[in-house]
This record gives sequence, C-alpha cells and structure tokens, in this order.
Amino acid sequence: MIGFLIALVSGALMSIQGVFNTQVTKASGIWTASAFVQFTALLVCLGAWLCTERTSFLKIAQVEPKYMLLGGAIGAFITYTVIRSMDALGPAKAVMLIVIAQLAVAYIIELFGWFGVEKQPWEWRKAVGMAVAIVGIIIFKWK
Repeated sequence: MIGFLIALVSGALMSIQGVFNTQVTKASGIWTASAFVQFTALLVCLGAWLCTERTSFLKIAQVEPKYMLLGGAIGAFITYTVIRSMDALGPAKAVMLIVIAQLAVAYIIELFGWFGVEKQPWEWRKAVGMAVAIVGIIIFKWK
C-alpha cells in the first residue's frame, strides 16, 4: 500500500515540477532552467544525505555495470524533454504521453529482462491495458 501512495505522490510531484520548470524556462532558457533544476536537486540530495545515511560516496565506484551511472545524465534530458513537451502541448496532454511512454518502455524492459530486471512473460491483459490507455489519450485529445 505504501508503494502505491508513494507512486501517486511521485506522479503528482512530476506534474507540478514540469509546470514549474516550464515557467522558469520562459524567464531564462531551457538549459539554464534545466541546470538550475539539477543543481537544486543536488542540494536537496546532499542535505538529505547529511541528515540520514551518510554512506560513502566512494561506494558509487562499486556500481556494476558502469552504464547504470548514467541515470543523472538521463535525468537532465528528462528535465529538458518534459519542459519542451509541456510548453508545446500543455501539462495534461504532455503528462499523458509521458506516462504512456514510461509504461510502454517499462513493460518492454520487463519483457526482455533488460538492465538486471527479472524477465516477465508476455500478458495479453497488459497489452490491452496499454491499448486502452492509448485510446484514452486519443479521446482526450479529440476535438
């Protein structure tokens, strides 16, 4: 149950952050805004680290495979693409497409067992669920 609630909060925060970042971009530039977002995230993470775990940063060198360390760089492009999509489509349409893309890619990762995730079997109900979500987007966009 806690995982469900955390996921809901995460989704809400992503939508709010996307709107905030899009507004910041209007006063600066997209890469300036993205750098500011990443910098403030760094400060929050360092503060949380100081208050909680204080695990050695050297342990990051033990991460295998090394390409898993690209999460932060991917995060910079996530910030960029969320800002651009919200600016072009508006928050609701952008978030719907973002969530569908997340769901589709996550399911593909599970199906093939990529990146150390346990491989899952194909399930028609999940494919139908994805199709229903896509139809929902079409209905939402339909004028």
